[in-house]
This record gives sequence, C-alpha cells and structure tokens, in this order.
Amino acid sequence: MLARQALSLIHQLAQGFPVVALTGPRQSGKTTLARQAFPGKPYYSLEDLETRQRVLTDPRQFFASLPSGAVLDEVQRCPELFSYLQGVVDERARMGEFVITGSQQFGLLGQISQSLAGRVGLVHLLPLSLRELSNSKVTPQTLEQAVWAGGYPALFDPRRKVSNPAQWLGAYTATYIERDVRQVLGVVNLSLFQRFVLMCAARTGQLLNLSALAADCGISHSTARNWLTVLEASYVVYLLQPYHQNFGKRLVKMPKLYFLDTGLLCHLLRIDSPQTLATHALRGAIFESWVVS
Repeated sequence: MLARQALSLIHQLAQGFPVVALTGPRQSGKTTLARQAFPGKPYYSLEDLETRQRVLTDPRQFFASLPSGAVLDEVQRCPELFSYLQGVVDERARMGEFVITGSQQFGLLGQISQSLAGRVGLVHLLPLSLRELSNSKVTPQTLEQAVWAGGYPALFDPRRKVSNPAQWLGAYTATYIERDVRQVLGVVNLSLFQRFVLMCAARTGQLLNLSALAADCGISHSTARNWLTVLEASYVVYLLQPYHQNFGKRLVKMPKLYFLDTGLLCHLLRIDSPQTLATHALRGAIFESWVVS
C-alpha cells in the first residue's frame, strides 16, 4: 500500500465536516485513499451503470440504507444526489459521515458549491510526491528516473506490474485527456485538440502567451482560453500566478504554464527514457515543472 500524506488531512477534516470530498485527476489514487481512510464504510462506485440506476431509482431509500454513511465514488455522475445528500447530512448532523470522490472539478465543485456549501471538507489529491515515494520505499534511483516516471500510483503499485510506463501513459492520454476532457469541451476536431495539448507541453515552464499559443494551433484566443481552463480544472496543467509587491501587477501579468505530472509531460514530448531526458533541450523546464508539482 502506497503511503499518502493526505490521509491525516482527511481524518482531520472528517472531525469538522459531515462530508469529505476528494478530487483530483483520474488514477491519482482517490478511491484507494478513501477506502483506506474509512475501511468500515460501504463503497459505491457511481461510474457503474447498474449501481447508478439503482441509486437514482429511489435516492431516499438508498440513503436510508446507509445509517453510518458511505464512500461514494465518481459522485459527479449523479448530480441529482447532491440535494438528497444535503438533506441527509443536515438531518443527522454527524461529522465524517460521507466521503465523495470525483475526477472532474467542474462537475464536482459546481454541485458542492450549489448544494453542500459549508458542509464539505475538500482535499485535492495529486499524483505521488517524492516524499510519498520515499515513504513507500519506491523512490527512483536517479533524478532523471524520478522526473521521467512522474507520480501516478499505478506505475509504482507492485500489484499492477506496469513494465512499460510509456504504454500506460499512452493509454491514459487517450482515455482521460482525449476522451474525458474533450467531452467536457465538446471538441469535434480531435487532431486540433491534440495539437493544442502538445503545444502546451512544449511551452512548459514558460510565461503563458495565450495569443501566440492560439495562433500556433490555428484556433481563436477565446477557444484557447476555454481549452486551457478545462485542462487546468482537470488537473492536467497548472498556472503559476506571478508575484509582485504591487498587487495589481499580480492580477494582470502573465502566469507560467506547468504540467502537474512530469511523466505525462515527458510522454507528450516523446521522451522515451531517462537517458533521453538527461540530454533533452527542455530538461530544465521539465525539472522546473517537477519541482512546482
């Protein structure tokens, strides 16, 4: 079992909130951590169609059958449940009763702010940090290996036996970025969106010039801004805002663009090994992205 630093935070929030929400990218370990934190609670994945239909058929009966709460995975797939959940936690007034997870900020946080404001303790779970890898005794041997591999737990879980990280990251890119994120955006032209993601990867560690990025991809400025906003909300990229003593400058100056996982970043940049990374032209920018993440 990989040790996560967020475990203590989850237990702390469960003392002061009736609902604890875990959000983060897919495959960051949200489900595993939620079940590890509350092993006695029943678990329901709302990604499963049969479970989702059964829950939506009679939500009142569903919550009545959970006197001690539950872990509800991918809860953004059932937005209708949030109103019922609000009524349940208000009536019972017990802390740490429900744990909900979701891998898309728009779907999950939108419903939280609308129905569960003030009732939810929020945890953002990112891929494994260097300290978490070290605590789990799976630290890569060299800096280049650490940066190239990134931190998705599946790559370090001995039960998964992922022998080829590039193959796993390729499948992750196809299913998460090119399917899930593209569906949120309603993108029709897949090749154009792929080019946009690759252009973002090539600009990691640089000041974000949105106009130049849009022009290089052949899209409008507003489209580039919308696509980047969803990539940020989906925990693919991170915009580091500038710091100035003048507060007004902090709001208007350009942020820097980073990827939240350098393993995914290296895959997008076609860096196929730690040895290739060691001599790559973007090695410094990739290392900077690793430090930020």
